[in-house]
Amino acid sequence: MARVGGRNSWFAVPVGLICAAIVGGLVWLSIPMLPVTVAWMGDTLRRATTPQPSAAPQQTPAQQAIEGDAVDCRTLYPDDLWNELTWRAGSLLNQAADPPATQAASFADAVSPEVLVSCHWRFASGSISTTLSRVGEDAAAIAEAAFAGQGFSCATDDDALACTRTQGGVREEHTLRDGLWLASAENSWHPEDYGSRLDDNVW
Repeated sequence: MARVGGRNSWFAVPVGLICAAIVGGLVWLSIPMLPVTVAWMGDTLRRATTPQPSAAPQQTPAQQAIEGDAVDCRTLYPDDLWNELTWRAGSLLNQAADPPATQAASFADAVSPEVLVSCHWRFASGSISTTLSRVGEDAAAIAEAAFAGQGFSCATDDDALACTRTQGGVREEHTLRDGLWLASAENSWHPEDYGSRLDDNVW
């Protein structure tokens, strides 16, 4: 068998033995870490195969305020809609405890709402009134028939009843869900997705 040029057996053999000794020493030193490594791998595999509980959805300021009966006009509105209303020309807000502004007066009388807050906006052109009230759990059962009798279009989605009607420049939007009634009447000016943006903040 031919020798590799430049290889010195007297030097290669001791170096090989030294390298083998170093590797053996490292293996010896790592033996105490074997149980730790096995435990770490087992925990990693268990975490990967065990379903993690989903995080609870974070409440909006409006939801927190409603639970504490401390809702006001600022917490009722999401930030983007609040800014849109306050920057509207001639914007003026009056917070009160007035009953919902609606042409469906018979329904309002029937459910006797407990008003949490009423927000009346006035602008250079137009106005908006929005009221959040507590109602009985059976209110939604009679709401659809009451609103339909007044010409409203109603739909049920995710346990919420939403009824709308536009008549003579006034758009009314009503949502009933979880014992709450959110009623809005928009006169002349109708912000884009006004009712649905409020719904997302309240529920």
